[in-house]
Amino acid sequence: MTTTKDLSKAYEPQLVEQRWYSFWKAGGFFHAEPDPDRPPYCITIPPPNITGSLHMGHALNNTVLDAMTRWHRMRGFCTLCLPGTDHAGIGTQAVIERELAKEGVTRQELGREGFVARCWEWREEYGTRIYHQFEKLGCSYDWERVRFTLDESYVEAIMEEFRSWYERGLIYRGVRVVNWDVKFQSSISDIEVNTETRQGKLYHFRYPFADGSGFIIIATTRPETMLGDTAVAANPGDERYQSLFGKSLSLPLTDRVIPLVADDYAKPEFGSGAVKVTPAHDLSDFECGLRHNLPQIIVIGKDGAMTEAAGPAYAGLDRFEARKRVVTDLDALGLLEKIEDYTIQLPISDRSGEVIEPLLSEEWFVDMKPLAQPAIDAVKSGKIRFIPERYKEIYLHWMDHIRDWNISRQLWWGHRIPVWWTDDAAASGGNLEPSGRRHAFARTREQAVTALGTEACRQDEDVLDTWFSSALWPHATLGWPVETADLAYFYPTNLLSTAQEILYLWVARMIMTGLDFVGEIPFREVYIHATVLDENGERMSKSKGNGIDPIDLIDRYGADATRFSLMQQAGKNQDIKYSEQRTEIAGNFCNKLWNASRFVLMNLSDAASDADSSQDSSAVPCPALKGLPSADQRTLADRWILSRLNAAIEAVNGAFATYDMDDATRAIYEFFWNEFCDWYVEMAKPRLRGAARDRQNAQQMLAYVLDATLRLMHPIMPFITEEIWHALQGDEADPERSAAGGGPTISLAPYPQAVAELEDAEAEQQMMVLIEATRALRNLRAELGISPGLRLSALAVASDDVPARALAENAPLIAELARLSRLAMSVAAPTPESGKWISSPIGGAEVFLEIGDALDIDREIGRIDRELLEIEKQIARCEGMLANASFTEKAPAAKIQQERDRLAGWLDKRAKLEEQRKSFAA
Repeated sequence: MTTTKDLSKAYEPQLVEQRWYSFWKAGGFFHAEPDPDRPPYCITIPPPNITGSLHMGHALNNTVLDAMTRWHRMRGFCTLCLPGTDHAGIGTQAVIERELAKEGVTRQELGREGFVARCWEWREEYGTRIYHQFEKLGCSYDWERVRFTLDESYVEAIMEEFRSWYERGLIYRGVRVVNWDVKFQSSISDIEVNTETRQGKLYHFRYPFADGSGFIIIATTRPETMLGDTAVAANPGDERYQSLFGKSLSLPLTDRVIPLVADDYAKPEFGSGAVKVTPAHDLSDFECGLRHNLPQIIVIGKDGAMTEAAGPAYAGLDRFEARKRVVTDLDALGLLEKIEDYTIQLPISDRSGEVIEPLLSEEWFVDMKPLAQPAIDAVKSGKIRFIPERYKEIYLHWMDHIRDWNISRQLWWGHRIPVWWTDDAAASGGNLEPSGRRHAFARTREQAVTALGTEACRQDEDVLDTWFSSALWPHATLGWPVETADLAYFYPTNLLSTAQEILYLWVARMIMTGLDFVGEIPFREVYIHATVLDENGERMSKSKGNGIDPIDLIDRYGADATRFSLMQQAGKNQDIKYSEQRTEIAGNFCNKLWNASRFVLMNLSDAASDADSSQDSSAVPCPALKGLPSADQRTLADRWILSRLNAAIEAVNGAFATYDMDDATRAIYEFFWNEFCDWYVEMAKPRLRGAARDRQNAQQMLAYVLDATLRLMHPIMPFITEEIWHALQGDEADPERSAAGGGPTISLAPYPQAVAELEDAEAEQQMMVLIEATRALRNLRAELGISPGLRLSALAVASDDVPARALAENAPLIAELARLSRLAMSVAAPTPESGKWISSPIGGAEVFLEIGDALDIDREIGRIDRELLEIEKQIARCEGMLANASFTEKAPAAKIQQERDRLAGWLDKRAKLEEQRKSFAA
């Protein structure tokens, strides 16, 4: 006999969660090794920065990853979810520089080696804190396989990546406009640039024609860059400029003459239709300049100050001070047309907070075109599937217009570029630059000397873009470039779940590197999760003060409630407007699960572990039904709840398969709360007080459904389900029972699968009648304010066979649920002579409640009539307003709609009162 364990009176997640996570971790339940007898399922989680801590986006994404991991693990897959962190070049450098500033030290004073050493010290002390936060969230990751992008074996992968592309000519030295952070003195990636909406100015200036024949008006938000203009462009289809193309303009404040060129870059609908072209300070201008072979004049330096090329009046000024000076000087020359208030989308460095300067810089680049085509083909052919599907077209559009990748950063923390330079004219090895310098790939100085043929060499000062290393994540974490057993078994991985903003910077690059180096896609499915916004629909940020710390939510409501509330909102079509109230509601669901489970456990004290030996085991249709009463012993309620459980199992499995996380949680919630708790548990109570056979059958049913439900919920709510499941298993929760659904942990128990034998349309149809009748009778009492403790008689009159049978066979149960003294069947409605009755129609039948002296009907009719008179007055007033042309023609649309809504409300209330009045027999 199973000995179930008691649960405490109240669920306290803080007492449960740490204990179970330690149990899982100590038991090694999350570790996976290649197993040829089982299908693999692998996720390599998006590596968070070592400077990072858990935010709401992390919480959502890692809940999705863990739910999918646990779902597959319970389904028998050899499941690996591999965690790790990224060294986060500029992010970590920013943190360490702030720490040094507190000590009054700069990184330059510390030196490169000393600074890198300080970064390592910080990483050892703080860099793994997010792992503990993942554990607190309940993530079932293989902690024996943690990877870091500066691990020695990972560095080997990066060196191989660089060597291969360098030797194939895909990595080259070039000059392009990049995102430049003037504080860190480094180029940065797009993901490290935040676009902020700010109020600024749009300045309109006159650029005179060199021949004195007039001028063109140019609009710009950055007047200081005009000092670097090398052309003005207008659209070739713009009729205003057809006769002017080829003419020259005198660039104000300089002694230069610049051409008016025809280019599609200019948009006729914007301002004058003409735009200034500054190739050194705008990426689109840069590309326009290449098309017209325009000079590239750098007038803003890497420190944010104006250069000598800006002219003596401006050289040395800060770029924003120069802006003011330029506007003042143009105004003095009579060339300032006007200044308008203007909303600007301003690029801001995520790390320094400085305004990004688009700046021409010599950097290392990767030629992306040869790498992009296979990655395009892999998605077009369906080898990689995007969820939601709309991201497929977004990905393909970006890939079709892909630009070369700037991979160099002027930082000290990261993977130093493995290229060595020499100015030695006698050197003969490596690659020769137009400047006369030579460079070669080398891992060490000794290799560089050999490659360049000279001792006079030095390593490139820059480090690689962080995304260069993370682009290898799926295969490098599994051992590449070594052909490991892990790589052979777990690659390609199955799922990448990530945020939409790194679709290009990371997802696309992983696809390209996987295909290029391993010859296979890195993952089969890409799930782009929703963005978690605040309840007003704004992005969460520290600067706005609207961020929510998921750890605070976990501390208050528990990890399961936090996870459930996030998954409830993880739909495919919109972002999540998150409010703490949602987690509070999910916490209430956890409490409901706990209390219902306590009820079941308290009523299993004498339940047998399996079906009674006297029952015919041949009646059990399949192993999945072991433990259930035989089919002939099941009541209508039993058949119904098994059918509804089966439908929930099918719905949840289907939702997980399609990444409809919100549908999965909805199916779980509705089954457990609305069907199991609200109806089945209530129906089981009389049986639990009944004869031994009825009691045992009810116990078996409750235990079976609760066990299946816990396993169904486990991927989303791992902690509470583990606690209750162990209480339910009692002394049978041991390793030897794992194959039979027991075992040391619910996380290894079989995940529920739909069983065709449990589908029971007839039972569902009959129970629908039973539930509808019970609700109708309860509502009649409630509407009239009749005390719940007063037992009344009721009649049912059925017009169809199905409701007639359902009502007749379950009359005692309906009476118990609706708190009646009895429910009788009748062929006709009761007459006024038989008593005072009120009624309510249900599908195929009508139920009548005898109220007797419980209510003064005449008095109630009088109250209804008085209320109807007041309602008629309100309806007449609304109809009069809406029929008044002066109101409908002059009033605001919102006011008119408000009046229409009021009328609809009064009409609805009248209809309900009239129906209620009719319910009283004459």
